Amino acid sequence: MAFILRRLLATIPTLLGVLILVFLITRLTPGDPARQIAGAEASQEEVARLHHQLGLDRPLPIQFGVFLWDAVQGDLGRSLLTDRPVFGELVSRFPTTFRVTTLAMLIALVVGLPLGVLSATRRHSAIDALATMIALFGVSMPLFWTAIMGILLFSVRLQWLPVGGLYGPIWTIEGFKAYILPCVTLSLIPIALIARLTRSSMLEVLNREYVTVARAKGLAERRVVIGHALRNALAPVITYVGLQYGFLLGGAVVTETIFSLPGVGRLVVTSISQRDYPMIQGAILMIAVIFVLINLLIDIVCAKLDPRISYE
Repeated sequence: MAFILRRLLATIPTLLGVLILVFLITRLTPGDPARQIAGAEASQEEVARLHHQLGLDRPLPIQFGVFLWDAVQGDLGRSLLTDRPVFGELVSRFPTTFRVTTLAMLIALVVGLPLGVLSATRRHSAIDALATMIALFGVSMPLFWTAIMGILLFSVRLQWLPVGGLYGPIWTIEGFKAYILPCVTLSLIPIALIARLTRSSMLEVLNREYVTVARAKGLAERRVVIGHALRNALAPVITYVGLQYGFLLGGAVVTETIFSLPGVGRLVVTSISQRDYPMIQGAILMIAVIFVLINLLIDIVCAKLDPRISYE
C-alpha cells in the first residue's frame, strides 16, 4: 500500500509537466481559435471581442492557472467551438477508443505470446524464421499504409468488411465487423514486438539452472516451458504490454481518422485543426492519466509474478 501511495504521489509532477507542455504547445501553434470561430470575413473588432470572451487576451500564466485550478476540481472547461463540456465529450468518445485499443492489445497477446514461445523453443527452425519475418514486417510497415492496404483489399476488392464507421453495437455482426480492420491494423506492431521480446526473454530463461533441474526431474517439456520458463519470462513482456497499451491510445489517432471512428483520437485531430484549446488539453490529460495508472498496475502485477522484484 505504501508503494502504491508513493507512486500515486509521484504521478503529480508528471501530470503537471504534461499539462504545462500541452498548454504551451497549443498556444505556440500558429492559428487563432477566435478567428476560426468568427470566420474569415469577421472584423478585427469581432475577433477581439471573442478573444476577451474566451479569456484568450489574458497573460499565459493566468490562463494556465485558471485551467489548472479548474482541472483539479474536475472541470476541463468547455469546447471553444461547440460550447459543450469537454469532460462530457471525452466520456462519450472514450468507449470507442477503449474498445479498439483493448481488442488490438488482446489480438497482439493472443498472437504474439505463442509466436514468441514457439520461436524460442524451436530456435533456428522454420517457425523461428517465420516469426522473425512477421516481426520484421510488423515493425517496418507504417500504420497508415497498413490501414489503407487493408481497406483496399478487404473492403474495396473482397468487400468482406466495411470501409469505416460504426454500424451498431459491437455484439452485433455488423457492429463487430466494423472493428475488425481497425483492431487488426493497430495490433500488427505490438504483435511483432511482443513476439520478439517473448522470444529473447524465453531464450534467457531456458538457459537457467532451475529449468535444467526441472527437465532432469523428468517433467514434461510443456510443463517446463509454461510452468517454469514462461512464468519467469513474463515480467518484461507485461511491462512492455502496459507501456504499449498507453502508446496504442495515442496510435488510435491515426486508426480512428482513417477508419472514421468516433473516438478520442479523431476528436483530438479535429480539435487541433480547429484550435480548440480546452478539448486538446482535456484529451491529452485523460490519456496521460490512463497511461500513468496502467504503469502503476503493471508494476503491481510484475511484483506479484516475481517475488524477487522489490520496489522499496
